[in-house]
Amino acid sequence: MSLVFWILAAIAVLGGLAAMLLRSTVHCALALTVAFAGIALLFLNLGAQFAGFVQILVYVGAVAILLVFAILLTRGSEPPTHGVFSTTWLAGLVIAAAVFAVLGSSVLSSQRMLPHESTAPAAPVVEIGQALAGPYILPLEMIAVLLTAALIGAVIIALHEKEGEQ
Repeated sequence: MSLVFWILAAIAVLGGLAAMLLRSTVHCALALTVAFAGIALLFLNLGAQFAGFVQILVYVGAVAILLVFAILLTRGSEPPTHGVFSTTWLAGLVIAAAVFAVLGSSVLSSQRMLPHESTAPAAPVVEIGQALAGPYILPLEMIAVLLTAALIGAVIIALHEKEGEQ
């Protein structure tokens, strides 16, 4: 495996660990964005352009930014009163190590069952984009409307909470 793969894997893993270990919800959301970006870059490095671009557009561009806005609009912008790291970081680290061990063992045991030669599927990004802009345009637009409605709802809820406090 190349050095670039290991660097990108380290970025994704460290972003996930930071999302799990940090106390501030804003910092956790930003660390989750770093982990999403690392996974997207891994997809692009492995030659899965569509999966990488969808990861960037959907997770980094929509979900993570929506999380940050929702946290900032509701209550998550206040600084932590205690330390930066969570008090349950050890339990989280043990659970993460157990999940990593299970996934690693399943990946290592599945290599024996894979065929030695495989052909890459012939689905370039252009064909997938034409399919999304053609017969699947309605579901794509419905998802955009749903995400917009969720953001507007978060703003309305945050405004009502701030009016009730004053």
